[in-house]
Amino acid sequence: MQPARVHILGASGSGTTTLGRALATRWAVPHADSDDYFWMPSDPPYTQKRDEAQRVALMRQIFVPRSAWVLSGSLVGWGDAVVAECDALVFLALDPSERLERLHAREEIRYAGKQHDDAEWHEFMEWAKGYDDPTFTGRSRVEHDAWMSALGKPVLRLDSRAPVAELVDSVCVWSLD
Repeated sequence: MQPARVHILGASGSGTTTLGRALATRWAVPHADSDDYFWMPSDPPYTQKRDEAQRVALMRQIFVPRSAWVLSGSLVGWGDAVVAECDALVFLALDPSERLERLHAREEIRYAGKQHDDAEWHEFMEWAKGYDDPTFTGRSRVEHDAWMSALGKPVLRLDSRAPVAELVDSVCVWSLD
């Protein structure tokens, strides 16, 4: 695959941002993460949502018009107008226990030496655990699968246990034909 407009999605902790950055670097194109548009800058982070129309407008202003980019994160429920501009989707799956271990490690690094709300952390982890539960009403694997099916875009499914370089190679050799 040549540089294109690619959306990488999966459960929180599956490595979408890591793969997004690595693929964008390989292709020398911009990388964006949906959290940067979904959330207002704040300290602590991820506490104030940006208005949906503002998210999409900001994305259109900053990177959507370009001929190639990589966007990581989830746009389900609010970013269909941006996803309509994508050439393809990459879906990352990961064993739930490994994914939750990654989230713990990430949050320890993110909040090292800083105070954070343990109740919010617990709430986030409960939400993240729900992803693989077919009855979960939040962002879930079932919701992602249905959403991807409805888009009519090519989807490459990868297991993110693989090393990042191998995942990047898998995307780069993928043919959309």
